[in-house]
Amino acid sequence: MQNQPAVRELPGSWPPERTTWLNTGAPMPLLGLGTFRLQDREAVRLSLKAALENGYRLVDTAAVYGNEAAIGDALRELLPRYGLSRKDIFLTSKLSPRDHGEGPAEAACLRSLRELGCDYLDLYLIHWPGTQGRPQEDKGNREHRQLSWRALERLHEAGKLRAIGVSNYTVKHLQELLVSCLVPPAVLQVEFHPELAQSELLDFCRQKGIHLQAYSSLGTGPLVRQPEVVKVAERQGRTPAQVLLRWAVQQGVSVIPKSASPTRVAENSQLWNWDLAQTEMEELRALDCGKRYCWDPSGVA
Repeated sequence: MQNQPAVRELPGSWPPERTTWLNTGAPMPLLGLGTFRLQDREAVRLSLKAALENGYRLVDTAAVYGNEAAIGDALRELLPRYGLSRKDIFLTSKLSPRDHGEGPAEAACLRSLRELGCDYLDLYLIHWPGTQGRPQEDKGNREHRQLSWRALERLHEAGKLRAIGVSNYTVKHLQELLVSCLVPPAVLQVEFHPELAQSELLDFCRQKGIHLQAYSSLGTGPLVRQPEVVKVAERQGRTPAQVLLRWAVQQGVSVIPKSASPTRVAENSQLWNWDLAQTEMEELRALDCGKRYCWDPSGVA
């Protein structure tokens, strides 16, 4: 049976309109700071400083990013400066593909907790449906991720992980997980932007009560230069990045843009108190062509 923790109150620094509620009963900010490729300790600190100053209350990392310790150190330094504590921050990390399996997954999660210097994570995700070193078509990938999920369920039961979820899963991978799991995934994190609108996946998640979180919302850069995106941005008096992020948020999809530039971190936070017109939402959705800027998990058995 699923362990359902008591509903937590919304931290005072989280505006309700900038928050979603997970199937665990816990709140999660719709805007977070992504930290992929942010490894230099000073770059991590400056990015986090700008994020906290501009209302970000979610920080997303992963074991493979190699920055968990730097993030933990920066948060311990910065949170008191802004009158914040650990409970004010929603912290996410992820299981490396090399650590699939029941024992390895549990050890990896506990290692992430030590690196980050905290007693619990608000969300822990299986980063990839396949196991490092195994061919994508290897059917052993399915067994390995099932064993990993068991470890996450135990840590969820123990209170080490407030919510558990997955990243880069397809509908097929989610269907398999939902058949065998005791605790359903709270979040699916995938590449999501107008050129990869993932309509089937989004609809499936909505039906199953799984929150969709977008990474690479800006298409790793080139998408902000798309003429259609630029036109909408000019009409709105916004940056193309703000338009792309708002396009996701307006669908109830949370976003985790990454930037080493404090100025861009601040700009990316300006997503509230304005809306894209329905015609503009459709203009952007018309860009959908299945283009991926990152990894394609559809071939993982």
